[in-house]
Amino acid sequence: MTVLKTTTKLRKWWNQFPSNLRIITICRFLASIGAGGVLYLTPLIFNDLSFSATEIGIGFVAAAFAGTITRFSTGVFLDKGISFSLPLRIAGILAITADLFLLIASTKQIYFIGEFFLGAAAGIYWPSVELAIPTCCDKNNSNKGFALARSADALGITTGALIGSIAASFNYIRFIYINEAICMLILISIVQGISFKSLFQSSNKQKNHRKEERLYTKRKELNDLLKLIAPILILSILSTGILSLMQIALQLDIANGGIYRPGINGKWTTWIISFQLTLLPLIQWPIGYWLTKRNFIYGFKISLLSFSLGCLLLSLSSLFSNGIFLLIIALIPISIGIASYLPTGTEAIFKVSPIKYKGLGMALYSQTFGISFLIFPLVAGKLIDSQGNAMLLWLIISFTCIVAYPITNYIERTRII
Repeated sequence: MTVLKTTTKLRKWWNQFPSNLRIITICRFLASIGAGGVLYLTPLIFNDLSFSATEIGIGFVAAAFAGTITRFSTGVFLDKGISFSLPLRIAGILAITADLFLLIASTKQIYFIGEFFLGAAAGIYWPSVELAIPTCCDKNNSNKGFALARSADALGITTGALIGSIAASFNYIRFIYINEAICMLILISIVQGISFKSLFQSSNKQKNHRKEERLYTKRKELNDLLKLIAPILILSILSTGILSLMQIALQLDIANGGIYRPGINGKWTTWIISFQLTLLPLIQWPIGYWLTKRNFIYGFKISLLSFSLGCLLLSLSSLFSNGIFLLIIALIPISIGIASYLPTGTEAIFKVSPIKYKGLGMALYSQTFGISFLIFPLVAGKLIDSQGNAMLLWLIISFTCIVAYPITNYIERTRII
């Protein structure tokens, strides 16, 4: 009886959201299941093949370069009013192509090609699913939509990482690429034939498609938008940079060890990563929902302080022979930082950007992922290779978060809906 009541409550809670929002959330959950293993465990695969940290970082840079191109072009097309289902299908096809390359990769060239296709897929996927959330929500409920979507992302990534950890236990960690390909096929089948109307379709028709009014043809208006969202973009580059380090530097730090902290076997590394990714969905919805009742600037402040504390603990863990326990503790504030930032960054861009430029604003915001992945993995790889550990890397990131904290005071507080 208790199970039946719980199921009924969950169904009622789920059905309170618009149908298109539920579909997008399911798509994000599926995509995250595939991405969970691929993003977080790929460095371990190629570390075992004796790739240097720098070479692994270059692969992430290749992905970021491809994503930088596709993100901006996707934002432009979304502003033209295309349905969200088309870019999602294209992203799925590119992701499957990347998985096929990475599944068989044993050389740097094939690895770089696989990462390039993976980045191109992500560049199309993220602006589409992010902009789809407010489009599928009631006018003033986008914050709850973002909280729901981020919870689905976190749960999916955790599931994907757990699948990868189990596969690693059976000595077939590359199953993560098969898993993602299956998830992408299901995603493509779900969005096939479903039309998600763009937020800007009616607005563009009312303006008779006057191309001269579009932002990307007006330098002054583009500069005004950049000035408006610049503080958000700067903080987002730092925050997404830390996310990129969670996908490459953390794994290499655990596997290779610190100054006194010994390295950990690859199988155990996957389970430590899974711990962090399991923690994330447990706190994502409560933190995300809590932040919906506050100004989005508050989310930026909490995330920066949490990142700073977590990275400081990661740095200190290198100094102790039993530092692995301190490292695991450090993952708690880092997870709080991630859970605080993810819904905050997207909502801030959507609220601050003028309505006719929300597509381009979201594309510019998505570029922060590309920029941070162009810089952080490569710098991290070189630091780890030169120092032999990641202590200095984490210390620099912790200090940078404190230095960046005052930027939160310059974020535009006016919410433009």
